[in-house]
Amino acid sequence: MRWTGLIAAALLAGTATAQSAPQTNAPPAPVNAGVAITDQNRAHLQQIGAEILFWSQAQRDENFPHMEKLFPGHVVSAGRKVLALPPGPPLPIPATEVDAFMRDQNVAGLIVVQAGTVRLERYARGLTREGRWTSFSVAKSFTSTLVGAAIRDGFIKSVEEPVTKYIPDLAGSAYDGVTIAQLLTMTSGVKWNEDYTDPKSDVARMFSIPVPPGMDATVAYMRTLPREAAPGSKWVYKTGETNLIGVLVGNAVKMPLATYLSERVWKRYGMERDAFWMTDATGREVGGCCLSVSLRDYARMGQLAMEGGAGIVAPGWFAEATRAHADTGRGPGFGYGYQWWTYPKGRFGGVGIFGQSITVDPASKTVIAIVSAWPKATDDRFSQARLAFVDRLFATAKAPLTRHPQRW
Repeated sequence: MRWTGLIAAALLAGTATAQSAPQTNAPPAPVNAGVAITDQNRAHLQQIGAEILFWSQAQRDENFPHMEKLFPGHVVSAGRKVLALPPGPPLPIPATEVDAFMRDQNVAGLIVVQAGTVRLERYARGLTREGRWTSFSVAKSFTSTLVGAAIRDGFIKSVEEPVTKYIPDLAGSAYDGVTIAQLLTMTSGVKWNEDYTDPKSDVARMFSIPVPPGMDATVAYMRTLPREAAPGSKWVYKTGETNLIGVLVGNAVKMPLATYLSERVWKRYGMERDAFWMTDATGREVGGCCLSVSLRDYARMGQLAMEGGAGIVAPGWFAEATRAHADTGRGPGFGYGYQWWTYPKGRFGGVGIFGQSITVDPASKTVIAIVSAWPKATDDRFSQARLAFVDRLFATAKAPLTRHPQRW
């Protein structure tokens, strides 16, 4: 899966400017408006953004829970109502097996929620239940959920509407005739190079061109791209298109994404902690990246999607969002929905570099959220080991409950 460019491009863009955000009653590590950008510290922050892929393990452990100390962003405020996640029967899996997985994968947090109850919850690397951890590309699934909310609220009529209706600056570009659905599924047909080793790739150059006054930085670049295939005919992972989704929602609802996420998801569903969302060069939240969220709230997001989001998104939204609309070439059962990855056995989830994931198994009503600090942004060995362990957890959750007095 192609996640690395989200840091090389989107995070670097996020160092360019900041907008103020309201202060809140945050957890012990305070959420704030992020780092204020001045001419003096701009170069320093851009350097940090460029170096994230090469941070040491100590830097990852220190910074992944505290990205608001390094980058500008907005607060996603929690409400007074919190959706309870009461304890359930402990998952009958040996503690040594969990310990080994967490150690081998540099896991900071692991939670298994089944039928709304917590069956396993573990923290490490200094993370606590009160803390937050950066999402990287898991944020894509949150952003697409805001499209479903905007449809329910009447700000967007349908995913079959043209993208240019909500982003007029794309008119006359290769995005003419592209629908919101095709943007969500990354099947626009617009040519894109996401080669992170190529300094001339689109993901590397996305924020390098001059931006006309009043235009979003992502839009300014994306409207220069040519078309390579008919809309809807070809899937290509495009960091820039997820950022466009964020622009589209912001234009439709006429408020910051953090505010809309707070009002429509965080407060309505009962998220427990304030979140933090990094902003880009124009002061907008980076649609495809960089939410800092508590482990339990990551699990609640998976549960929201599994339950269907009644009263929050349009009816049937998550059923459509979490089914395969595009073939990603990974084999049977693997596909791409509305910014959600789809897996065999009817499962789906969100994934971010350095080991972040939400995985949902509707059949067993189980959500597994993992936040990590892998030594590499992407690693096939780590990915396969995580997939195997998640399968093990799902299988354990499905097993009939047998009372063990020494465990319960």
